[in-house]
Amino acid sequence: MKYVIGIDLGTSGTKTVLFDQTGKVIASQTIEYPLYQPQNGWAEQEPDDWVNAGIQTIAGVMAQSGVDAADVAAIGLSGQMHGLVMLDENGDVLRKSIIWCDQRTGEECREITEIVGAERLIEITANPALTGFTLSKLLWVRKHEPELYARCRHILLPKDYLRYRLTGTFATDVSDASGMQMLDIPGRRWSEELLKTLDIDPFLLGTVLESCECSGYVTEAAAALTGLKAGTPVAAGAGDNAAAAVGVGVVRDGKAFTTIGTSGVVFAHTDKISIDPKGRVHTFCCAVPGAWHLMGVTQAAGLSLRWLRDTVCTPEVQQAAEEGVDPYEIMTAEAAKSPIGANRLLYLPYLMGERTPHLDPDCRGVFFGLSAMHERGDLIRSVMEGVSYSLTDCVRILQDLGVDFKEMIACGGGGTSTLWRSMLAGCFDLPVRTAVSKEGPALGAAILAAVCAGLYPDVPTACDAMVAYNAPMQPADQAAYAAAYERYIALYPALKQQYADLAAL
Repeated sequence: MKYVIGIDLGTSGTKTVLFDQTGKVIASQTIEYPLYQPQNGWAEQEPDDWVNAGIQTIAGVMAQSGVDAADVAAIGLSGQMHGLVMLDENGDVLRKSIIWCDQRTGEECREITEIVGAERLIEITANPALTGFTLSKLLWVRKHEPELYARCRHILLPKDYLRYRLTGTFATDVSDASGMQMLDIPGRRWSEELLKTLDIDPFLLGTVLESCECSGYVTEAAAALTGLKAGTPVAAGAGDNAAAAVGVGVVRDGKAFTTIGTSGVVFAHTDKISIDPKGRVHTFCCAVPGAWHLMGVTQAAGLSLRWLRDTVCTPEVQQAAEEGVDPYEIMTAEAAKSPIGANRLLYLPYLMGERTPHLDPDCRGVFFGLSAMHERGDLIRSVMEGVSYSLTDCVRILQDLGVDFKEMIACGGGGTSTLWRSMLAGCFDLPVRTAVSKEGPALGAAILAAVCAGLYPDVPTACDAMVAYNAPMQPADQAAYAAAYERYIALYPALKQQYADLAAL
């Protein structure tokens, strides 16, 4: 029996899972790390926190499993997208990484659009300039921290910094590179035109590969730290959402999934590139060679519920500790007691600005309709529903673009919640099912590793062998959710100017 390792470098923590070649979990370990917000709308993390978590979790699963390192055929990497990691000539980190949900770069996005041209930018990168993307972060550093920029010799994404520390190679994959806004998306290569226009040295960027290609091999030094065998192949891997798609088998036309992690995503596979001319959803290269995906993103999905847990739900956290259960279990039980519409309470999940459909870094979260009658269960339900309505925005745009899917696969932490899946089914008016494995991006990374190692000939074949599904949840209460959703979508236009005014204070 051969084994593969999938590493998912997330915003909250890094999870490493050892699978056998059929997709069965052999061992798993997660290590968390902090998020830094030095100013309102800013978000940073320490790259060495990711590496330490990656090394420790690899060592942990190898020790737990007792698997011979020689039987680990390959490693796959998945990670949070868009984060800017800057290294000097010695490969040392120059500053904390400005990560995906940071919103400081509105001015740089306007400059990119003006210099490149809005239409030409979308032609090359398939997306408008966005604050979350890596390019605007790089230009922000060049403008505000020129001494650091002058010392920069390498630019990497979060998972690719871990790759560098494991293999010594500077590389990325097409799916993750798609979110840097420096990739020619139709051509699946760095855009010489864009880099020249914006005066960015192309030698800062690593080699770009297809997701199932080999990117390098575990070094002797990394092997000593992790318990792996030196020379173990490391697949190029994928950004977290592209890896999650592989992990739930969304690798053919007609397939779509929704994930509720820190952010929320609606993701649909396509063998033919399709670009939204309005820029409301993203078109990226996917982890299947020669294919793409359309993706709508809400910035603060699970993050909204986590924020509520940490700031409001102290009694639920205490009760969960006493009973030895997850606080979210207590919270969702309370939410289930509140009716659809949360007793006329609506939540806008814009804690970190928004991407789909509003492309507005200035918008912020709102509870609308709050009264003295509302209890914590209403607040919890309104947050869950608000995230569901935001994801419904994404579904409707994909459907308007002609993307056809008959059911939705739910994944991520929120996807494990029966209550949340019932909300999604009712809001989307689609059956919602889950994959048997809950590992999502880690399994996707492992599947890419299996293809890299030659255990399977291609990604769809590997998914057929390694991914299984549970029975779907059928939609119910569609009319009630539709009525609440219509009230929800009326709020952003009413508040748009107020958001801008607030940001200008």
